[in-house]
Amino acid sequence: MQQKTYPLSHLDCANCAAKIEAKFNRLPEVEAATIVFATRQLVLTAEDPDALLDKLTAIGRTVESDFEIHNHAHHHEHHAGCPCHDHECCHEHHHRHDHHHEHDEAEKLWPILVGSVLFLAGVFLQRFRLWGIPASIPLFVASYLLLGSRILITAVKNLLRGHVFDENFLMSIATIGAFCIREYPEAVGVMLFYRIGQYFEHRAIARSRSQIMEAVDLRPEVVRLVSGDDVITIAAADAKPGDTVLVFPGDRIPLDGSVIRGESRIDTAPITGEPVPISVREGSAVISGCINLSGQLTVKVEKALSDSMVTRILHSVENAAAGKPKIERFISRFARYYTPAVVAAAALVAVVPALITGNWNYWVYTALSFLVMSCPCALVLSVPLAYFSGIGAGSKQGILFKSGLTLEAMSKIRAVVMDKTGTLTEGTFTVRHAEGGDEVLALCAGCEQFSTHPIAVSILAAAKERSLTLPKPEQVQEFPGLGIRASIGGETVLCGNEALLAQDGIKVPPHSDCASLVWVAKNGQLLGHLLLGDTVKQTAKASVTHLKRSGIATAILTGDAAAAAQAVGAQLEVDQVHAQLLPEQKLEVLQQLRTQYGPVMFVGDGINDAPVLSGSDVGAAMGSGADAAIEAADVVFMTSNVSAIPTALDIAAKTNRIARRNVIFALSVKLFVMILGIFGYASMGAAVFADSGVAVLCVLYALLPLYHKKFTKK
Repeated sequence: MQQKTYPLSHLDCANCAAKIEAKFNRLPEVEAATIVFATRQLVLTAEDPDALLDKLTAIGRTVESDFEIHNHAHHHEHHAGCPCHDHECCHEHHHRHDHHHEHDEAEKLWPILVGSVLFLAGVFLQRFRLWGIPASIPLFVASYLLLGSRILITAVKNLLRGHVFDENFLMSIATIGAFCIREYPEAVGVMLFYRIGQYFEHRAIARSRSQIMEAVDLRPEVVRLVSGDDVITIAAADAKPGDTVLVFPGDRIPLDGSVIRGESRIDTAPITGEPVPISVREGSAVISGCINLSGQLTVKVEKALSDSMVTRILHSVENAAAGKPKIERFISRFARYYTPAVVAAAALVAVVPALITGNWNYWVYTALSFLVMSCPCALVLSVPLAYFSGIGAGSKQGILFKSGLTLEAMSKIRAVVMDKTGTLTEGTFTVRHAEGGDEVLALCAGCEQFSTHPIAVSILAAAKERSLTLPKPEQVQEFPGLGIRASIGGETVLCGNEALLAQDGIKVPPHSDCASLVWVAKNGQLLGHLLLGDTVKQTAKASVTHLKRSGIATAILTGDAAAAAQAVGAQLEVDQVHAQLLPEQKLEVLQQLRTQYGPVMFVGDGINDAPVLSGSDVGAAMGSGADAAIEAADVVFMTSNVSAIPTALDIAAKTNRIARRNVIFALSVKLFVMILGIFGYASMGAAVFADSGVAVLCVLYALLPLYHKKFTKK
């Protein structure tokens, strides 16, 4: 099975998008199909997705007549539709695209403006009885046709395809019905306010989509490539690993790489959310999307644009939008029954009371207002947009949620379980003492030189500082949570904790130091140990306090020594500390904590954390950690700052709150207006507000995670 993502166009209705998605998923050739209305994308899983596009397009057009699936890979927004790599050409295309967008907006706006003038003129004539009431009717008819012709034509087309409960058809029936009972101002007013609501709804959606994607799309258009003695400008997509590029002060780092010349400070906030700039010099690794603040840098490209961090973040956000939470799936199912139910209620209201009272005009008018409110777009649109905004807000903070499901699950978390080293502590150990001297340090460093564990890095740094010659092992085997077994010159060397040495029957002397100890043995004989120390991160205490204040329990699961773990736990006032655990033991303890507290989130950064990350309700990985941990996680913190944990939980909780409130608000307003209508207190204008007006308000409220500066604060 292959999974591919395709851009969509001419898809303007969230409810229609849900209908098309349901039709796609009924095909036997389709494993899974998800339409992300917020990004106008189709995520398709099938044996040969490309081969299905013509068939899917035809199906989509039974709902939206101009529906289009574009068969091309992810592209930079500025380059959309432009096949070349010429910067000037792409700039010109972008200019034409903006001009076309402005022209399209003007095309939608002028009928509303002219129709409004005709409508107001008709109301004026009718109000003051100038030239008699019939004189206003041509103005109302002209205004109605100008405002509603597109809706009427679309309604007829959809009716011929069998779509009776289409919003265009329902709006047409409601307004034509108002004409039939001689409520001319009501008919035109409803169409006018519907078009105005639609216009602002589309503008809000388009702007939110654009700003969310711009916030996370940090990909460069061009780079300055060093070619011999010259510097030439080329498309960023054409740069290859091994190329050399110049980065001037004020520029973004265009591609992942390493500094080969120059010194500067870079702002990593756009990627990691870290507010403090970091210093870089020759040999420093730099990631794309960060901003060069001071000196000029010459950077050797290590990853192409498609593999660089800026592209990974963009794709992560786009893919995250495809993971629909339960509430969104519920609303999609609910929408299938909501419209038919309201239409049935309208039919009953039009006929039954009228037969009893004989007042057909009154009850038909009330029933028509029901039809105006029968479109569930406010519900179908605002819920996924809220989650998409939450995902965008997280990306601004250096937090990558992998799906809307993650946000939903995080809102229910009752306990946060954290690894110690690299998560709560800096992970930058220093060798305080080498029992056994330089020989033990050199032997241990030789075994650890191929490991990426923070302890290994610190041991290598200490050996390098003392200019020690390191032996080269013929064979190395790393045991997560235990240490390393190596073969050097035909001799077996062990470097690790007590449990590793115990496997070979080697006993260590009693000790009480709370720092980490790495024991070194050769051929079954204990040679000595290294005493290492680590420091707790500055933000760890405040973050743990924040979690506990929110009613969330905290715990530490670590493979480190009990004394060291207990010392960190006491310093941070963590509820529970479990130490000296192997990866499978961590998973067992996690299950116990889930039974005790409820849904659990685990935060780790090491390769030995991958099993427990996968086994938790929500797995979170520090972005500086191992690739295996990041791959297994549901959410990735690009920053190593512990404050990302409560921030992510706050975003999730508030995003879910917004989604639920939108559903309650939309349904409550519609129900309230229906009840008022039955008792004669609500006009069709109120019904339009309950439909289009509520949709606009829900969209604006759904965007709160993206725009509210205090959204991530308590």
